[in-house]
Amino acid sequence: MAHLPTCPASRTLQAPCTGSRAAFRATHFASFAAAAAALTFALHLGCGSVQAATLPEPTDVKVLCDSSCEAKIDSVQSQTSKTGLKYKDITVGNGASPPVGYQVTVDYVAMTPQGKIFDSSLEKGKPYDVRIGSGQIVPGLDEGIKGMKTGGLRRVYVPGNLAFPKGVASAPGRPRVPPSSPVVFDVKLLYIPGLSDDELTLE
Repeated sequence: MAHLPTCPASRTLQAPCTGSRAAFRATHFASFAAAAAALTFALHLGCGSVQAATLPEPTDVKVLCDSSCEAKIDSVQSQTSKTGLKYKDITVGNGASPPVGYQVTVDYVAMTPQGKIFDSSLEKGKPYDVRIGSGQIVPGLDEGIKGMKTGGLRRVYVPGNLAFPKGVASAPGRPRVPPSSPVVFDVKLLYIPGLSDDELTLE
């Protein structure tokens, strides 16, 4: 542990006085000194001044919808399917849409309705390959991808009955998702092998 800087003698606290009133003051002085000592663990103490300790920079969180995207998403018109699935097309793609049975490559960020991320292909560093209509992913996300076009970015609001029937366990830095509770996915359709003309949509 680093040694705290020592103030000049002229700036140190004076010793408590003596006598009956001195005992009372000494007790309170000791309490004050203990509190001040505890405070120095969180603050850098300078002679004649106190400065807040520099906190470490928060870890960058990779997202598909950044702050500027979030600022305008409320104005994006939502669509609701017959199953109760709701989605917003943040960016409408200009490529093909995936037929049932086709494999697609996507990036996704899975969140609670409060915006807390519990899974993300971005953090894993690799897009996700999934076959549409095969039951490999939760029904709500499967349905949400079907109507997309390559290059598109969509926010999918999945109701509990189309989400995780057994829930998702918590992990360090990740919230728990209760069984059959609503979740939100940001998903970008990158590529459809056999239908995409090229892989420029990966950019």
